[in-house]
Amino acid sequence: MVLLLALLRPVQGVNDVLLRAGKGLATAAIGLMVLCILLQVFFRYALNNALPWPEEAARFLMLWMTGLIAPAAYRRGGFVAIDMLQAALPGRAAHLLGLVLLAISGGVLVVAVQLGHTHVFGNCLFKSSSLWLPFELRFAMPIPFTGLDLTLCTRASPSFGFEWGWTKMPLPLAFLSLWVGMVMLLAVNVELILRSVIGLLGGAERMRPLMNTDLPVGGE
Repeated sequence: MVLLLALLRPVQGVNDVLLRAGKGLATAAIGLMVLCILLQVFFRYALNNALPWPEEAARFLMLWMTGLIAPAAYRRGGFVAIDMLQAALPGRAAHLLGLVLLAISGGVLVVAVQLGHTHVFGNCLFKSSSLWLPFELRFAMPIPFTGLDLTLCTRASPSFGFEWGWTKMPLPLAFLSLWVGMVMLLAVNVELILRSVIGLLGGAERMRPLMNTDLPVGGE
């Protein structure tokens, strides 16, 4: 029990920081997304001269908003779920079923992170049709103990390149949002598994409640 609680605290602390940062960035992303949409509505219907970039910018911001806020919702049990069976079971059996479901979810997330890495990190063959950046960034950085690299626009590892000049935005920067979301979901999943095991062993009262830790609602 002491070991499990000692493992839980750092995971919980890291998730606290990441999810609060994710909430702030997701809030900014959805605000900017609304501004892009309103701007396009004005130009399209008031001036009859639609801009080429707001729709793609709004999609880009929506992807990042989703990837950054989903882990906080997962931590709070905010995903849609059918929990009639778990609610009908006695305490220990419900904890055990929840642990099994979390383990299955963890396996799915591990596969998603691996497949997402293959899809996102690589060359910059595909680029945005309307979004431009004032610089070109190329980097590759190995992730210790995983055999994976974080790469963008280069196959050399390790490497880093930066050059000023307008260039179309690589689409991997948009897809990266969902990969980041999967990594954060996996971190939350590890925390929830630890909490479930501790609860199964009778240590629920020794853990901090999950509510009010990241997305406070109303007067909870």
